[in-house]
Amino acid sequence: MAFFKNIPYELVLGWRYTRAGRATRRNGFISFISGVSMLGIGLGVAALIIVLSVMNGFQREVRDRMLGVVSHIEVYAFDGGALPDWQATLAQVKANPSVVGAAPFVAAQALVARGDDMKGVLVRGIDPALEPQVSDLQSDMQAQVLSRLQPGQFGLVLGRDLAQNLGAMPGELVTLVSPSGQVTPAGVVPRMKQMTVLGTFSSGHYEYDSSLALMHVDDAARMFRLEGPSGVRVKLRDLHQAREVAQQLQAQLGAGFHVRDWTQQNRTWFAAVQVEKRMMFIILTLIVAVAAFNLVSTLVMTVTDKRADIAILRTLGASPGSIMGIFVVQGAAVGVMGTLGGLALGLLVAFNIDVIVPALERLFSATFLPQDIYLISRMPSEPMASDIVPIAVISLVLAFAATLYPSWRASRVNPAEALRYE
Repeated sequence: MAFFKNIPYELVLGWRYTRAGRATRRNGFISFISGVSMLGIGLGVAALIIVLSVMNGFQREVRDRMLGVVSHIEVYAFDGGALPDWQATLAQVKANPSVVGAAPFVAAQALVARGDDMKGVLVRGIDPALEPQVSDLQSDMQAQVLSRLQPGQFGLVLGRDLAQNLGAMPGELVTLVSPSGQVTPAGVVPRMKQMTVLGTFSSGHYEYDSSLALMHVDDAARMFRLEGPSGVRVKLRDLHQAREVAQQLQAQLGAGFHVRDWTQQNRTWFAAVQVEKRMMFIILTLIVAVAAFNLVSTLVMTVTDKRADIAILRTLGASPGSIMGIFVVQGAAVGVMGTLGGLALGLLVAFNIDVIVPALERLFSATFLPQDIYLISRMPSEPMASDIVPIAVISLVLAFAATLYPSWRASRVNPAEALRYE
């Protein structure tokens, strides 16, 4: 009992006003509006958490699929030609403690033709023995397709969609046309080479599956008239440190090299995702704001209903600040309960969305994510504290802000005027 005696009466009365409306028919409508406000805040917070978690999940899925093909870091010769000593460069790169794998490569633009069909492609020359250190493609290929690339055989491994567009099956011949032509008496003639399709790969990312062709690094160097690999691909222990490690490698290798990390290679896509996420956050926050400011009407009606109580408290010596505190506590309690309920619901759905979505698909006999369109068949979700904490803070701040004006009006009630007709 001593503990309750030490609690400020503003907290006790504010909490009592929060509950009292539910027990009396006179205040039933006020209680209903208060409940709607609490429910609105909770649903708004839950919607924010669920939507941002799903967006994070989609971004992670696309990023992981992209990085299965794209390097964490790429090191080029500054002049765009072959590396002067790629073995030494490879050794320097591997000396960095954050690096877990490195492999040489050749990158060039070319055309692939089969019959009347011709497609522009990005040709990447790889070392099949070292490529698994920097790429996840090996795990996606059946029968170890990469190992079929042998120097001197001039074979190609095409992206699945590229092979389908060309109608090229494994074992068939295609023509690779290099833009670096050879000079003849008749003029500059593009270099062409017939090559055998050794297999296909699927990274799960259409941009690369429809435009990437792999060949052995030695064959690529000969085809594009290079003296060796044009760069080194690097895989890191933590992909989020790519920018810092790239700066370290740039300082280590010197001005004769150009070091580029994966955030620079896909800057436009990631910037678009961040803008979309930011706009979605703002739009859904408006839902929370609308629900929070419903507290204004709730507290205004409560203040009107409790004018006699306010007058009695004032005549007993309660200060205007104490009266204001009572109604701030009442509104804040609704905001806190709504926010906590929304957090619980949002996290429950976000962490179990891989169970909830399949259940809804079975219930409605529908497919929310057709794999041939979205490349993934399950709904991804990744709740992040960097999203959840600001959501909770903004919800509480909005709820508190909504209590200020009605509470201030309550503190300005004149006791004599309030008690005149009681």
